[in-house]
Amino acid sequence: MQMNVTTRQLRAFLALAQERHFTRAAQACHLSQPAFSALIRQLESAVGVRLFERSTRQVQLTPEGEDFLAGAQRVLLELDGALDALQARVARQRGRVALALLPSLAAGWLPPVLAGFRAAYPGLDTAVSDQLSEPCLERVRSGQADFALAAVRADTAELQAEPFCSDAFHLLCPRDHPLAAQASLRPRDVAAHPFIHLARHSSVRQYIDAVTHPLALRPVMEVEQLATVGAMVRAGLGVSIVPALTLYQFQDPALALRPLHWKGLTRQIYLVRRRDRGLSVAAQTLHDWCWARRPEAGA
Repeated sequence: MQMNVTTRQLRAFLALAQERHFTRAAQACHLSQPAFSALIRQLESAVGVRLFERSTRQVQLTPEGEDFLAGAQRVLLELDGALDALQARVARQRGRVALALLPSLAAGWLPPVLAGFRAAYPGLDTAVSDQLSEPCLERVRSGQADFALAAVRADTAELQAEPFCSDAFHLLCPRDHPLAAQASLRPRDVAAHPFIHLARHSSVRQYIDAVTHPLALRPVMEVEQLATVGAMVRAGLGVSIVPALTLYQFQDPALALRPLHWKGLTRQIYLVRRRDRGLSVAAQTLHDWCWARRPEAGA
């Protein structure tokens, strides 16, 4: 049997159970006594049993009212707790947001941005996953991340993408390498020297392959991490091409960095989220914070 019981009726019931007096209970609820009495009658009608024994001298709970008391207290306590938690979320005092993004952004751009966010919203917990583009997208698809920053324009039935920032590229070579002093650099100039490649599944590698095709570079090795690229170039084993967003890793007097202005050699970073669901208040807050602090083009 479905009962239509309101929170106003429950609060009136608890007030009367505590005060055992209609006038005092009505005053505690900021109601007139007729309006308060009507709430009690409506509640008893809804549950189908008398909850109070009334006399000219006192008001007492019936046995059914005694049984109902603990349950009513628990319902209102849980409801008030849920409302308080919701209000805290709306006020950005509590919540959790998960972000997936490229390692180049996670290690360089994100830390000061996230530090400012945590200082502004200390009650919002943040989870960060630094992944290559495809794993970032998968975390958004599966709901493990609220949104992602990836080098893939994932406009699908599930995902939507909007441009977030662009990333230029630089040649990385030893300080005393012939390319370090060359006036202008063309793809065939770089192809004349041993090359340290990133893995084929990285977005950096895919951009380089697309721009230099059909020219064949001279790969001497293929590695997973940009830190390894830097170490190999520093050791004189070859040259490489790295994104501008990663240049903080290569501030070394033994290394030289030269900007490359080749047609098509600009990496676009996209903000990717689910199409079928909105962001929580916490996630929208971090989204807006990151958007307002996007890296400058090519920086």
